[in-house]
Amino acid sequence: MSKKKILWVDDEIELLRSHIIFLSEKGYEIITVTNGEDAIEAVKQGNFDLIFLDEMMPGMGGLETLNYMKEIDNNVPVVMVTKNEEESLMHDAIGSKISDYLIKPVVPSQILMVCKKFLEKSKISGEYATKDYLQDFNSINRQLFEAPDYEEWIDIYLKLVKWDIELGKDAQSDLYKTLVELKRECNSEFCKYIENNYKTWVNNLESTNRPTLTVEVLDKYVVEHLKANEGPVFFLVIDCLRMDQWFVLEKYLYDMFTFTKDYYYGIIPSATPYARNSLFSGLFPSEIENYYPDLWKNDTDDENSMNKHEKELLRIFCERKRIKLRNDVKYIKIIDPELGKNLEQNLHTHVNTHLMAIVINFIDMIVHHRSDSAVLKEIAPDEAAFRSLTESWFQHSNLMNIFKIISKMKNATIIVTTDHGSIRTLRASKIMGNRDTSTNLRFKFGKNFTAEEKDTVYIRNPQDFRLPKRGMTTSYIFAKEDNFFIYPTDYNLYLNKYKDTFQHGGISMEEMLLPVITMKTKV
Repeated sequence: MSKKKILWVDDEIELLRSHIIFLSEKGYEIITVTNGEDAIEAVKQGNFDLIFLDEMMPGMGGLETLNYMKEIDNNVPVVMVTKNEEESLMHDAIGSKISDYLIKPVVPSQILMVCKKFLEKSKISGEYATKDYLQDFNSINRQLFEAPDYEEWIDIYLKLVKWDIELGKDAQSDLYKTLVELKRECNSEFCKYIENNYKTWVNNLESTNRPTLTVEVLDKYVVEHLKANEGPVFFLVIDCLRMDQWFVLEKYLYDMFTFTKDYYYGIIPSATPYARNSLFSGLFPSEIENYYPDLWKNDTDDENSMNKHEKELLRIFCERKRIKLRNDVKYIKIIDPELGKNLEQNLHTHVNTHLMAIVINFIDMIVHHRSDSAVLKEIAPDEAAFRSLTESWFQHSNLMNIFKIISKMKNATIIVTTDHGSIRTLRASKIMGNRDTSTNLRFKFGKNFTAEEKDTVYIRNPQDFRLPKRGMTTSYIFAKEDNFFIYPTDYNLYLNKYKDTFQHGGISMEEMLLPVITMKTKV
């Protein structure tokens, strides 16, 4: 490996000879000059990794030299070395794009720390990341061996998400490849856990030995703020938001709000017509079908037809919980930029609104359109790129501006969550069924269908799982892990179309383990 090359500019360079010898012994190549003019020529001729620059020199001073050097190579880090501690000088230096500064007299340990900071940061960070990852890797394996409970599954998933974000920057690294295998193993065990416990959870809501479910989010995280009757309460649902995507978005909001983070388990199917209706009503799909058949009368799973009644379901929820609102429930679904812009322009008029629900459909639309768009597949080929796309959208979105506007409202509260996540589907599972079987890739309902048992969860009696009956002989089947369903007819056509796409509706950590964040304004 070639030595890192350092230029040291100082008119009293001989007085620093011991420092230079010290750095040379540490493996750095040091080039020295005594004035600004020679420094500029050196930068023109050599590619330096770091520059130490004296601020007080005869002739051309440090700041003037710095400006010329930056015109030649704007990327090389420059550390200003000065006897002057005046704040104005530091402002001028920082404004001139110095990377750091040291106050004379300097000691060898200071110099070495600066060199490591700029020249070995990625190496040192990588070494510590490897150490920390291996600790978490071993910890997760121990947890899997000891049969984790619902809280430990969230802990496992949070660790996996953290490392996916960290290691996903280099998807070809050996560490990341081990993480992919670990995620697959965890998802396999998680699906078994859901198979063994989900039915008990949904039929024993009075039990305390279970996770928070979709139907309880409003009751647990929103109602208390409505009853406090202080500032406006915004219930914001980002459709199809994965945990890793939220983690890259939340950093933009820290300065505006105080945070409380919680997590819940989404219901199955992890699909909008079921999950979001349950989220807004506080009821399982079978209860909506039984108690409000007019709000569950469409026999398909088209999201446009089955999610028309969210405002009504939310209003019914408030009535059922005897919550007296100051004014009528406000509801808006943002499905295009124009709707987002309109809300952004009019949001200031809602400072006295008691409850406003906002649904953001952007991520879900990306997920659905990516299957048919070569451009989107190119832009977001994997989880890391999908996160990056989500982050770029958020930074320039109406949603970001909406957060900024709400942050200036007195005593405002935002509860941010999602109805389900999505998983990158990589393995196909053949399925056979009648003509009336639903078309979803991650779950299906209908009659007389068969699929590979190892890849699926088969539910013959929907009522046992609080699912709508849809008919006396209707059954449900769910894909596990990263599988998706394909019929034998035109198998290769649909395999090529849907393999390596993001889907939802099935059973996986990515689809079912979800964030719910309570944010309060600081004003």
